[in-house]
Amino acid sequence: MTSEKKFKNNKKNYKAKPAGKQKQWTGKKESVKYTEKKKTDFKKNTAPKGEQKKAAPKKTEAKKPATKSLCPVHGKCGGCQLLDMPYEQQLKRKQTEIAKLLKPYCQVEKIIGMDDPFHYRNKVHAVFGHKKDGTVISGIYQEGTHFIVPVDECLIEDQRADAIIRDIRGLLKSFKIKTYNEDTGYGLFRHVLIRTGYHSGQIMVVLVLGSPILPSKNNFVKALRKLHPEITTIVLNVNGQKTSMILGEKETVLYGKGYIEDELCGKTFRISSKSFYQVNTVQTEKLYSKAIELAGLTGKERVIDAYCGIGTIGLIASDKAKEVISVELNSDAVRDAIANAKRNGIKNVRFYNNDAGVFMRQMADAGESADVVFMDPPRSGSDEKFLSSVITLHPKKIVYVSCDPTTLARDLKYLTKHGYKARRVIPVDMFPATEHCENCVLLERK
Repeated sequence: MTSEKKFKNNKKNYKAKPAGKQKQWTGKKESVKYTEKKKTDFKKNTAPKGEQKKAAPKKTEAKKPATKSLCPVHGKCGGCQLLDMPYEQQLKRKQTEIAKLLKPYCQVEKIIGMDDPFHYRNKVHAVFGHKKDGTVISGIYQEGTHFIVPVDECLIEDQRADAIIRDIRGLLKSFKIKTYNEDTGYGLFRHVLIRTGYHSGQIMVVLVLGSPILPSKNNFVKALRKLHPEITTIVLNVNGQKTSMILGEKETVLYGKGYIEDELCGKTFRISSKSFYQVNTVQTEKLYSKAIELAGLTGKERVIDAYCGIGTIGLIASDKAKEVISVELNSDAVRDAIANAKRNGIKNVRFYNNDAGVFMRQMADAGESADVVFMDPPRSGSDEKFLSSVITLHPKKIVYVSCDPTTLARDLKYLTKHGYKARRVIPVDMFPATEHCENCVLLERK
């Protein structure tokens, strides 16, 4: 292979290519010193549309009382559209809708659901504010607005996270810390973001402030840790902009390492505040296992992990592939991905800090090829420019992981018109109680 020397990895280093214009698709490389570490043995802590209308009850008949929702704010926050629907019915509804959308391309296999569809979210966000009388509140924005719906506990969120958020409200009162007001820009405390390790039990608390100065910072951290000794790291994030974005650019570690670790499909991953990491660990293991199964890896393949994030799919697939090329535009994510490769002692994966579409086109121009492309784009799907890059590279197989069936159908239309055929579609219910569903699709070159 003409590019073998360019592509070869030094055994003591992991490489990452910065984004930008390069004449060669490998570009400038960054190295990170490799140190072998023993793997931690983590243990787990422990109404349908189309119904006929019933006849109006007679005046003498007593009306049936309205069914009480499982959640006191259901219908206000807009977060759990299907919460009061029995879970089997939720699965049936999603199966039907996905099958209808994707019928032109492939028969849809049976949806993979959860045994326990509650408290699955390992990432919990709460926005903070106050009532007119000054009482501190926390919760989520009402759908389509910036009106805060107060939430004490949520049926799909990690219960440890909810308890921490409730106690932070009390600490703000004790320490006389003002919450941020979006309209006036006055106040300090904006959000709390909590990430939890399903297998490791580790907990990260991110305090998002409007300025970098937290009054009585050390005492605040000490008080929070006393209430919740299970917290393994606390990070202060500064977001002084008038924006709907939760996190700002600047961060300071107040306690611990500044990240947590958790296990996924037998590999250990470092997760920082800004890392993309699937919110449902149980279902992610099923999803990624199915994705790798669909790829049919034999140990001889060159694999591309596009939109690689912190490296999850590529690193999990590395045991079954000859080599994995992981591409990600976000430099923070690439840094975490390199650390994750080191953490797991994986040496047949290389990371490139670049736009995946540009990178694949550069590969094709250099006469390079790939056997399998994994793609896990954002909810908006892939644009035509990216999809054309995949077509240009001409891999034997594409494994498309999608979190939106509508954009998936749009992208399948393009791919099937340009030389690929959808062979299998497997829905995985990553988001019980909501209308969203993940899908894993195998496409093969015709």
